[in-house]
Amino acid sequence: MPTIYKCPGCGAAMEFDSTTQKLGCPSCGMQIDVREYEQKYSQNSTQGEYDKEMKMYHCNTCGAELVADEYTSATFCSFCGNPTLVEDRLKGEFKPSTIIPFKINKDKAVEIYKNWCKKGPLTPSALSRNSTIEKISGLYVPYWLYDYSAQTDMHANAERVRTTRKGDTEYIYTDHFQVFRNISAKFEKIPADASEKMPDDAMDKLEPFNYNELTAFSMPYLSGYLSERYNYTADQIQERATRRADKYITDIAMSTITGYSSVNIIHNDITMRPTGSQYALFPVWVLNYRFNKKNFQFMLNGQTGKIVADRPISGKKAFGYGAGIFLVTLIITMFGGLLFI
Repeated sequence: MPTIYKCPGCGAAMEFDSTTQKLGCPSCGMQIDVREYEQKYSQNSTQGEYDKEMKMYHCNTCGAELVADEYTSATFCSFCGNPTLVEDRLKGEFKPSTIIPFKINKDKAVEIYKNWCKKGPLTPSALSRNSTIEKISGLYVPYWLYDYSAQTDMHANAERVRTTRKGDTEYIYTDHFQVFRNISAKFEKIPADASEKMPDDAMDKLEPFNYNELTAFSMPYLSGYLSERYNYTADQIQERATRRADKYITDIAMSTITGYSSVNIIHNDITMRPTGSQYALFPVWVLNYRFNKKNFQFMLNGQTGKIVADRPISGKKAFGYGAGIFLVTLIITMFGGLLFI
């Protein structure tokens, strides 16, 4: 059964407002905190249990599986642009532990996208058309957040070069050192996106997210947005987070070896112990489009506004731009030649 969050004032369906961070009623304008709504008016929703609230929509074109409520804008797939999403039954347990709510609403996301298009002089005009812009979609992307207890024993050979002068003679001395560092550290909430459809490198570039706004998951946050279920379990993608933790503790150890002309790491023994993980949803605005039979993607961090995007080049604009430069150069050359006659 779909979930509807009824307005306590007029009974209309409410949606999560990223600007006020509250549930908002588009009919009467009432605003109410998500937690307060759950405590006072949970009976106004058509379902009470999260497992029953979640509905799955399956894209017949690319196979993406999305979780959303009835009032999510589910008229097209965020990944391939297919206008038909077919509801399917929910498989397994996919309730997140935490969520970062959207802070950038659709109007702001569209404004950011339009400004991005203007900054590319060779960007195709088709990307600014309403038919393209209207496909931008707010999507909660699944993440696993990992905690680690780490330690490294680092051994390095280092050199310090110093120069002295006596009269007309310059003396260069090279001092050699054996350096040892033992570093212990704890890392919390190292992120790894658990979506099969979202490219890992692009998702890494969308970081960082502000964890100060990480809050306990509540279904009303999804109202008005799409949310993809995770494709990979915590165990299946933990290696990605482990590699990041390895790099972090290595960088920390390296940062303590200073004051030398050169440093050569000869041994770096890392001990990494996982201490926990949690399932979270992070906000991303996504726009997929095709140009010259190629797929391009625009992604916007729905919390911070950071952009990660592909920018196609218009052949006509590139030709015109090149021709313009050629003409200007030719005119300058001709006038420059006349000045010397």
